[in-house]
Amino acid sequence: MDAAAIQQRMQQAFGAAVGPVEAGRLESWIEVDPDRIDAVGELLKSDSDLRFDCLSNLSGVDYPGKGFIQVVYNLFSYEHRHELTLKVNTKREQPVIKTVEHVWPAANWMEREVFDLLGVHFDGHTDLRRILLPDDWIGYPLRKDYVEAPEYHGISTIRESMLDIPGRS
Repeated sequence: MDAAAIQQRMQQAFGAAVGPVEAGRLESWIEVDPDRIDAVGELLKSDSDLRFDCLSNLSGVDYPGKGFIQVVYNLFSYEHRHELTLKVNTKREQPVIKTVEHVWPAANWMEREVFDLLGVHFDGHTDLRRILLPDDWIGYPLRKDYVEAPEYHGISTIRESMLDIPGRS
């Protein structure tokens, strides 16, 4: 099934919460409302013609100039051998999206990573806490306006460039 047919099925079920198919250079995607991504995910996984049983990747991108953070979901169906990319935009000031952890258990750690590095809160997540950085870390390092502190608990965060080390060329 192609992206247009999948989008049509999604739009029949969710109306304006599902955008049109957007054509990219390498892949097409469909934009979904942040409050409906969980229900859309349930449909995509449970519908016998779709069966998107694999969340192969979930990542986030900061767009400060546009005022939002985008979460990207890459889905795959092992049964039907088709793939789909969904994108969800959330306000940068208070980024909140519904979790899809109950649909695809692999989302647990992926959502935690996006939370840890971009500050997106996944509403309904069972264990939303930092996964890569210490609990007391301040800020979200993948945000474009992030400024790293010069030290953390007395440990320098400044790294020498390999180009500046004597004997290296």
